[in-house]
Amino acid sequence: MNAQYLSLMEKTLSAYTDEHILQYFNKVKSEGLSEHGFPRLTANIGILISYGRRLDLLPVFVEMMEFCCKSIPNKKAANDFSVREIVCCIMELEKNNAITSEYIKKWKGYLKTIDPQKTYTVYAKKPTDPVKNWALFSAVSEFFRQKLGLCDSSQFIDVQIESQLKWLDENGMYMDGEGDIHHPIVYDLVARGLFALLLHAGYRGVHYETIDAILKKAGLLSLKMQSVNGELAFGGRSNQCLHNEAWLSAILEYEATRYEREGNYVLAKKFKSRAMLALSTIEFWLNKTPISHIKNRFEKNSFFGCEIYAYFDKYMITASSFLYVASLFCNDNILPEEREEKPLVWTTTEHFHKTFAKTKEYFLEFDTNADMHYDASGLGRIHKKGAESTICLSVPFPSSQHPNYFIGKDRIQPAFSICPAIKKPDGWILASDSSVKYGLRMAQTDDNCARVGFDCAFDSETVGFDCSVSNDCVILQAKGHGEIGIALPVFDFDGETRTQISAQDNKVYVKYGGWICEYEANSICSMGTEVANRNGIYKCYMATGNKNVTVKIRIYPQK
Repeated sequence: MNAQYLSLMEKTLSAYTDEHILQYFNKVKSEGLSEHGFPRLTANIGILISYGRRLDLLPVFVEMMEFCCKSIPNKKAANDFSVREIVCCIMELEKNNAITSEYIKKWKGYLKTIDPQKTYTVYAKKPTDPVKNWALFSAVSEFFRQKLGLCDSSQFIDVQIESQLKWLDENGMYMDGEGDIHHPIVYDLVARGLFALLLHAGYRGVHYETIDAILKKAGLLSLKMQSVNGELAFGGRSNQCLHNEAWLSAILEYEATRYEREGNYVLAKKFKSRAMLALSTIEFWLNKTPISHIKNRFEKNSFFGCEIYAYFDKYMITASSFLYVASLFCNDNILPEEREEKPLVWTTTEHFHKTFAKTKEYFLEFDTNADMHYDASGLGRIHKKGAESTICLSVPFPSSQHPNYFIGKDRIQPAFSICPAIKKPDGWILASDSSVKYGLRMAQTDDNCARVGFDCAFDSETVGFDCSVSNDCVILQAKGHGEIGIALPVFDFDGETRTQISAQDNKVYVKYGGWICEYEANSICSMGTEVANRNGIYKCYMATGNKNVTVKIRIYPQK
């Protein structure tokens, strides 16, 4: 196992004090298992113990493990997730002779009594059942239980897998939303990671070749969607949590090993390099004090930026859980190396409605049909290599009419992004709103630049929105009739630290984390309002012009 993954798992666990672990355990003993956070915590403590780490937790771990193994067969409590985690823990403990065989035998005995139909919450009785990713978790849990020699669930596993294949689009991306659009990026990745885990663990059933082909195709697309800072693309639920990049690193490690096995060492090294880049994002956030499970600095119990289910106890340890999967896929013999690439533009299917533009130094992500419960249409991400990801923008801003994550009590805000706007007598109308329809008009690259162009159809008129990105800067231009604007969120507060915002002539500057984000336009001014996303609070600015407005954005180190 790669030592870096073990160290990051241990660092993640350090976010839980010994007192916190005991309080959590006492609560679960009192109330019973209700979800998979506690078994996940238990399993990751055990895995670290099996590698000679956190031996101080061995006595309480034995109690926690006994409780989990005894409880899981008798109560539906998101065991779809938990069984695989607990089985992996047992495997590591047994492999490394980290605990007496009496405990191992007893825990296996409990898990042998599992009846999938009574233990798992979501599963397909037949392949046509319309179940989503929980059934895939159930399949993986049963496969690992079978791998441990506790059952023969081959038929159950194949039914679950077949029920999941229909949710894959033509790119091999997993559609976990409702209907034909608004599918969350994180859950595409999670599903593909579970498929990879099945294959890595030895699944060679009737769906093996189908899964392998899907993973290979979609794996290449993961490279296109990863930002220059190593981050997973935005979009939908559970985004901006640290477990995002942990699962991304797993996918990238899996594909690195694939290409090394095939003899394609250039791609193997590239995937390994990107896995290390994803880990650098996790390390950056784990080095902050106190450690948080989401990419902001608000107090962890404030739920700022989080869905109601995305609380610390469950989602902090999830980063460790996913790092463990990445460690299973990791091949230490592959050395990271990435050759210089030309700029690229890439668009997903309409099911995910994302467009990406990328150079060596900058990364842009557009959402052209956003799920307004989480995001907003328009340009939702500009990252600069090496800079704080949030200094410009990492995710758009949902409307306060129906946000599915917490953005602050009594906050009122429109859907907001970097986007065109038109001026009407009663104020600005933004192309971040769902009423505005985006049509991709241009997508092209040359040796130095990536360019995309959209036609944004408002109710009364259409505005052209052209974006070009080079290694030097990002240039945005909107063209229409009358007074035209480009809306600009300007980073103000991360929950702990205020940025330094200043204006001079036709420029606005943001200083944060040793970097400067500079916005330049012929006319740019504050709108006098602010908006919130998962990362913090942003001030609203507008660049304006008659029929035409251009904004230049540069991000560079402070001197």
